[in-house]
Amino acid sequence: ANENFSVEIEALTLVMDQYKKDNGVEIELDLQNKKPNYMALKQDECNATVKVTEKTGLEIVNTESFDVNVCKKEVNKIIN
Repeated sequence: ANENFSVEIEALTLVMDQYKKDNGVEIELDLQNKKPNYMALKQDECNATVKVTEKTGLEIVNTESFDVNVCKKEVNKIIN
C-alpha cells in the first residue's frame, strides 16, 4: 500500500470490519440489492472520517459517517 494513504486504508478496513459485525446476517441477505460505497478523508496521522453510502441502483438509501482513530483502533459513529 502507498504510505501516503496508509491512514485512509487502515480507517476503511476498521470501518468495514465494524460494519459487517453491526449488520450481521442482514448485510449478506441484502448484498445483491444494497451496495455500500466507502470514502475516507484523512485528518491527521491518526484520524480519518469514513463515509459509508448504501445504494440500490442509483438511489441512495443510507449514509453513515464514522470518526476513526487508527492509532487507537477506535471507530465512532457520527450521529447526525
